[in-house]
Amino acid sequence: MIRLSIPVRQALAKLTLPVLIAAAFGLMLLGKADALLAERARMALADALAPIYGLLAEPLANTRNAIDNARRMLTIYEDNTRLREENERLRRWQSVALALDAENTTLKANLHWVPDPTPSYLTARVVADAGGVYARAVLLSAGPNHSIVKGQIALDDRGLVGRVTELGERSARVLLLTDMNSRIPVILEGSRARAMLSGTNGARPRLMFWPEGVTPAEGERVVTSAEANAFPAGLPVGTVHYTANNVAEVVPLARLDRLEVVRLFDYGLRGVLPPEASVARNAERRK
Repeated sequence: MIRLSIPVRQALAKLTLPVLIAAAFGLMLLGKADALLAERARMALADALAPIYGLLAEPLANTRNAIDNARRMLTIYEDNTRLREENERLRRWQSVALALDAENTTLKANLHWVPDPTPSYLTARVVADAGGVYARAVLLSAGPNHSIVKGQIALDDRGLVGRVTELGERSARVLLLTDMNSRIPVILEGSRARAMLSGTNGARPRLMFWPEGVTPAEGERVVTSAEANAFPAGLPVGTVHYTANNVAEVVPLARLDRLEVVRLFDYGLRGVLPPEASVARNAERRK
């Protein structure tokens, strides 16, 4: 065993912090100098960690489900009463929905309506809330021969989750609509006014840039707009809610804090793609 003198050990101890600081700044400069290299390094690390995250996600999900089941057992009487009331309301609306569906079918036949093509989709499991360079993002586990591409739209069983922004060999990262880098063109369903949904890194994104003379109503539904060829029109996003400071926010329909499985839809839209994907598309076009 090599024994160092006290002055040498003191000198090494003093050098440790400056060396770590210099290494950190070096990594930051490397990431700024070559964004594509940094992205590939992040996704290579994500590919390596995705199987581990997948193994840890299943027991955690089972524990979470067990806790939820215990809570539901404590509130089963209230839930039954609420469900009976909801069933009564649904029965009243059923006749209205059937009449509107028949009318809609007749109008489409008279107008020779051409339906939109059905998008393809695949399902992926959320294995970690690994943001990387983003504050609000999730990491998806994918097989080695997955067909996920940048720009695909992520939805859960309730509404819009976000958009695929980074890809690896075995994983993909989805930028959530609540991240401050997220900008989503939307439409207010009641007034049909267009607006922009801007993430805040909080639980609720902010509604911005609606037309003059239009005021979003409390509880009004918000859906996606087809502006910029990034999202299809009509995907459910959430409802308008005003804060105590009278700031218009949107309560997402998707359960972003409890994401386990998401569906990735390919609508063929590639608007506002990251630089690497744009370069690849231009190369394909030149071929």
